[in-house]
Amino acid sequence: MSGPLAQSCRDSLTTALRAASPSSWRDYWYRVQCPSRIAHYDALRRLSGKPFTADQTRRFEPWAVLARSCGWWWPRERVCVVSDRPVSLSTEVWQDNGNVRLHDPNGPAMRFGDGWEVYAWHGTHVPSWVITDPRAWRIARETNVEVRRCAIEHVGWASYIEEAGLRLLATAPDPGNPGCELRLYHVRDRTKVLLAVNGSVERDGRRRRYGLTVPGHFTDPIAAAGWTYGLSGAEYSQLLRRT
Repeated sequence: MSGPLAQSCRDSLTTALRAASPSSWRDYWYRVQCPSRIAHYDALRRLSGKPFTADQTRRFEPWAVLARSCGWWWPRERVCVVSDRPVSLSTEVWQDNGNVRLHDPNGPAMRFGDGWEVYAWHGTHVPSWVITDPRAWRIARETNVEVRRCAIEHVGWASYIEEAGLRLLATAPDPGNPGCELRLYHVRDRTKVLLAVNGSVERDGRRRRYGLTVPGHFTDPIAAAGWTYGLSGAEYSQLLRRT
């Protein structure tokens, strides 16, 4: 397993695996267990016309049986931990080359038979409430910026702004994104949110609306947008197109 799905699994499972086996956890051990690697050697054995030697077969067969029978496993001196495969796995295609990542907007993206679940929003590991109950008050008390972003995206910015009671301070045409508008909202004393539209088109042909946290002293949406790029408001206003 490689690419974004592997990265999502690592992001979702690494903490638990390290906690279960802190002294011996190594990334390469799980790469060795990758079923595609086992399938590669099995295909060579079956199709190349060059059968394995007796010693190679003795080494390979237990490896292949484990891959067919279970998920990840890791041995210790007197015990071997063996995990089941997930009973369900939800992904989405997110790049033109067909790479996938964990994502399910309605439930766990990965679920195991013992009830253990992993929730993911477009490849980001999130608490279950982000998917099952993304309320404004939960979002407000969340300290992780990425988790907050995912929860707000799930709710939708329009719904979140209404539920959270954010106060609109100012609007302005976005000079770096013609035809779109910048909207500046008050969140708390030292924080404001700039609502903007992505300069790039998504895979579905739409442009995603997103919010950026900016310092509370901003009163001009253009100046706030410039700050997110390390520019002054005057410099940002001269952009022909941003991405």
